[in-house]
Amino acid sequence: MAALFNLLSDSTCDFSLEDSTRMGVTILPFTYTEAGKADGGFHGTDDQFQSRSAHEFYQAIRDGAAPMTSQPSQLVFEDAFRAALETGLPSVLFCITSGLSGGYNGACTALDRLKEELGKDDLPIYIVDCTVTSTAQYLLVEQAARMRDNGATAKEVYEWALEARYHVQTLFMVDSLDTLQRGGRIPKGVAAVASALDAKPMLSFNLDGTLKIVGVSRGRNKGIKRLVKFYEENHDSGQYGPVVAIGNADCPEDLERYAEMLRKADPSVRIMTSNIGPTIGCHVGPGMMSCVFWGADRRTGKAKGARKA
Repeated sequence: MAALFNLLSDSTCDFSLEDSTRMGVTILPFTYTEAGKADGGFHGTDDQFQSRSAHEFYQAIRDGAAPMTSQPSQLVFEDAFRAALETGLPSVLFCITSGLSGGYNGACTALDRLKEELGKDDLPIYIVDCTVTSTAQYLLVEQAARMRDNGATAKEVYEWALEARYHVQTLFMVDSLDTLQRGGRIPKGVAAVASALDAKPMLSFNLDGTLKIVGVSRGRNKGIKRLVKFYEENHDSGQYGPVVAIGNADCPEDLERYAEMLRKADPSVRIMTSNIGPTIGCHVGPGMMSCVFWGADRRTGKAKGARKA
């Protein structure tokens, strides 16, 4: 069945090049740079680890690089929208949560400018504020691709996404809060306390798309077990089946052990894995691991949190 619309996402969905090619998703890249360096420092485009491997990227951060990210420019969004319009098909763009980035607002501004330029108030382009990002955005976009391939229209997928984003359950573990604090995503005092306790912070998303700390784990092993337990306690296999998306920031051995634990906990589970891309990696640093799946409506507050482990 021919697709009824174009599917786009910014690069914070953490798709590999193989993922985006296989699923027919156009990726709009963020960029990153290390400011204040005479030689330009550590910089690049979030090109799905084509110009440097995940290990090379995260090793540079381990060695002291402190890159910051920039959202796609107005020109990138406008060019993508023009190309989409030329296909004659409607389009849906999934954007990183507006609680952490201006990417969604930038996309909306670019669309408004294009409407004004073309003299049309109703261009067939729908923009989704995911209110989540990274592996959670991966889960949303992957399901959107499945719906498109099964004949759903752009408007149907857009309206689905506005509700589905609240059924995405997310828990992720970071080695430290230093990079999140440096980027202004976590207060400095909170990061200092976590560092002093030698704790592995467990985080999730508020309904407005900002980050929240929901627990701590003393050590990575206990943290991985907590991720598995979070899936066991909160997943809902009703509509989409037992599926979980897991991500890692250059810790593939931990990822393999984590995936095996999930399979033992639920032999029927379908596991999707991803490398945490450069955009998110600039903020979470190496060692981050995530657990994302479909569950109860987060607006009800019924999901069980990540208890101290």
